[in-house]
Amino acid sequence: MAGTKRSSGGFKTAPRRPRGRAVLQRPHGRRAAKQCDERAPVHSITSSARSRNDSGIVGPMRALALSVVAAAGLGTTLAAAADLKIGERTPAPNANSWDFAFGAAVMSDYNFRGVTWSAHRPSIEAYVEPRYRPAATLELYAGVYGSSIDLPNRPIAQIAYYAGIRPKFGALLLDLGGWYIDYPGGTTFNGRGSADTCTNGAFFFGQCNTSKAVASFFEAYARPTLPINDTVTVGGNAYYAPSWANTGAPGTYVSMTAKLTVPTSMLPRDIGAYASAEIGHYWFGTTDAFYGVPAFPAGIRLPNYTTWNLGLTMNYKQLSLDLRYYDTNLSKANCNVLTNDHTATFGGAAAITPINPSGLVSNWCSAAFVAKLAFDVALSGLR
Repeated sequence: MAGTKRSSGGFKTAPRRPRGRAVLQRPHGRRAAKQCDERAPVHSITSSARSRNDSGIVGPMRALALSVVAAAGLGTTLAAAADLKIGERTPAPNANSWDFAFGAAVMSDYNFRGVTWSAHRPSIEAYVEPRYRPAATLELYAGVYGSSIDLPNRPIAQIAYYAGIRPKFGALLLDLGGWYIDYPGGTTFNGRGSADTCTNGAFFFGQCNTSKAVASFFEAYARPTLPINDTVTVGGNAYYAPSWANTGAPGTYVSMTAKLTVPTSMLPRDIGAYASAEIGHYWFGTTDAFYGVPAFPAGIRLPNYTTWNLGLTMNYKQLSLDLRYYDTNLSKANCNVLTNDHTATFGGAAAITPINPSGLVSNWCSAAFVAKLAFDVALSGLR
């Protein structure tokens, strides 16, 4: 995703390629915004996705496909609500017992750690997650989760494969594991030759957005959750990717979360509600030469950024409705550098920088309101 490529110049444009969608989601056991964390992706555009080939992470989807995911229990935040959320991080009821969780969701936008992974369009996701509890205070899990996306390199979907452990120490619950985020079916856009080689379909001052065909990557995570009382729960998330979105740049995301549960005495029977918030920061390193620009031919340092989200979640049995606001401190020019947005437009002379020589700008990292309707089921809860 990051970077622009040089061409013979001019302001050449190519017909915009139709974009499709894919189905994926988000990295975790998840209950619609029940926990603030991160959904995939995405961008990075993130979390947060993996694809294999010679490329990085950005690409719009050409087909909409629904992928089932075995969610490992990654928290929900999008990166709080934007980082993949999957099943709840709650150990199965009895020691030496098996459990099975699954769920699906539809949302107005797929926001991954503050950045849209669906080009501000609706998205669907699903997951499956088998769990085993060898002891009263330990749970093992593995899962698969899939989401529909619309990224610059045109992958067909985002599919995350994950596994981990959830040990419990008194009231403290940890979630330790890793996942491989895959973005299959991507196309390389290297910015060499015609405008068709640009994700955005046009050159500006001889530069344009580029992307590798493969944006897939591995990420390790640690997520503690601590209930303070029946009303307040605090937590955190830490993710590390050696090559975020296959750009060659390492990425580290750390966030803090808080949840305030509405007392059941104030709500109708079978209805639950809570407010939750998350604030996180992303640190990036330098990309490989594929994303190099004239000023930095060996690769560019991706822009770090801070993201936050705040929302209200309402539950009725296995159904949940999450209404959430997301935002970041990224400028539209730096957002374009990070995402290589295929819907980017020219932002004028003010948007031209050493790492964004094309002057293109993206609104993928701007403030967004997302509504998400989900259902999550654990077989142990049906007994």
